[in-house]
Amino acid sequence: MSRIRDHIRRHTNPSVFFASGALVLVFCAVGVAEPERFKEAALSLRSAIGTYFGWFYVLSAALFLGLALWLMMSRFGRLRLGPDSARPEFGFPSWIAMIFTAGMGIGLVTYGVHEPITHTGDPFVSESGEPATTAMQYTLFHWGLHPWAIYIVPGLALGYFCFRKGLPMRPASALYPLIGDRINGWIGNLIDILAVFTTLVGIATSLGLGTRQIGSGLSGAFGLHDGAALHLVVIAAVTAVAVVSVLAGLDRGIRRMAVLTLWTAGALLAVTAALGPKLFMVGAAVSGLGGYLQNIVEMSLTFVPPGTDPQAQEFSSRWTLFYWGWWVSWSPFVGMFLARISYGRTVREFIGACLFAPLTISVAWFGVFGGAGIFHRLQGGAAPTGGGPGAALFGLLHAFGLPEPAYAALVVFAIVVLAAFYITSADSASLVVDMLTNGGDPHPVRLQRVLWSSLIGLIAVVLLVAGGDAAVQALEAAAVCAALPFCAVLVLMAVSLVTAVRRDGEASAEGPPEPRRPRTMRTDPSGAPDTPRRRQ
Repeated sequence: MSRIRDHIRRHTNPSVFFASGALVLVFCAVGVAEPERFKEAALSLRSAIGTYFGWFYVLSAALFLGLALWLMMSRFGRLRLGPDSARPEFGFPSWIAMIFTAGMGIGLVTYGVHEPITHTGDPFVSESGEPATTAMQYTLFHWGLHPWAIYIVPGLALGYFCFRKGLPMRPASALYPLIGDRINGWIGNLIDILAVFTTLVGIATSLGLGTRQIGSGLSGAFGLHDGAALHLVVIAAVTAVAVVSVLAGLDRGIRRMAVLTLWTAGALLAVTAALGPKLFMVGAAVSGLGGYLQNIVEMSLTFVPPGTDPQAQEFSSRWTLFYWGWWVSWSPFVGMFLARISYGRTVREFIGACLFAPLTISVAWFGVFGGAGIFHRLQGGAAPTGGGPGAALFGLLHAFGLPEPAYAALVVFAIVVLAAFYITSADSASLVVDMLTNGGDPHPVRLQRVLWSSLIGLIAVVLLVAGGDAAVQALEAAAVCAALPFCAVLVLMAVSLVTAVRRDGEASAEGPPEPRRPRTMRTDPSGAPDTPRRRQ
């Protein structure tokens, strides 16, 4: 027992570790015991937040994008996440792969067909312009620059304060210019607990959604019963691979898995592009991107007050406000992971890569999958949305009219891509949660990462098997509700970051800064920071 207590004291922040774990378990227990009532309460709260605080989400997301663009183009873009002599830990291709697969890769597979098709049948979209173009325009709006601007705020702030100023890798550190040493007190612990909760629930919910999508594909292609037993097998298999990747470490595990995932996703994209209506897909991508860029300011600052346009209000609440809350709920996890893998990058490199590389991939992905789905819908083909996001992808693959063996092989490959995206997200999440619960050490203990990775799978099993769809939807709504207080934290992070870079910029004009060594970074025997070697 004494060894266990010593381990906990050395490698965890007990307040965050136990409080966040207990909070997640309580929510899961309620979701399993009373799934329908919990779902009703969570959805009602989410609806109320959208009604009374939707303007805050809209304004914050627009300001975060403006801040990111300003920092990238300003003289502060030359500052590095680390000492001025620091160089990147990972090569550019691996870095981009990890950025994208951790941030939203699994969502693209899930909603790549479903969302554009659904938008074409929405009355608000139909009245706003040509349905196919407007559907792609709003899809790119929800998946383009704004989500990554939300991620950039915590990612850039944490990378800056950890690697350049020597503070622990935890969300509270980004508020140091505002609250000082109180980041180590109850305020800092409360922020970290909220971050752990949103990360665990968000990832577990995504695994639940992905599992149902995989089950839908296996059922349609091979006639398997899409029930609890199949879901349990899928979760166990995916979690086992994620644990193996965690044991391999950041370089040999997460990095290689991210690169492999991006290659397999590219192959699925290429096959779908070859089978689909090529001219229509290109036209949908180009016209959708054009409409998005032309109207980005208006869309970014549009909030529909209650009691005005019912169709616009319904669309905004169901899609835009939901997505803004969902991206905010994922921001502590994705932001911390982006910071962890971006040592040595300049502010300009960090922002440029996080904004424009994912946007390019999203345009290609939605142009192919969404464009093909819209084409079959307009032609009266079989690209169903009735079965939810999961059914839409496999319905599109079936609509290509391939022979049964070829269709089955394509379904299996799509399932592999979906599972690979989840594994990379789960690996990244387990790394981040361990950093959150160990006090901000960017080199967490491997065994604890295995614990958190396994816990994510266990939460998904409990939700799907015991609570069913109602519990998954309730936890998803709860994560979005938790985004409201964390959105306020992100605003404070943005203010803190601007304050710090302005001071750093003024100091650099007088001479290079003398960075502090992060308190939680490992050191070699000479006491110098353990600067990671560059990995390709």
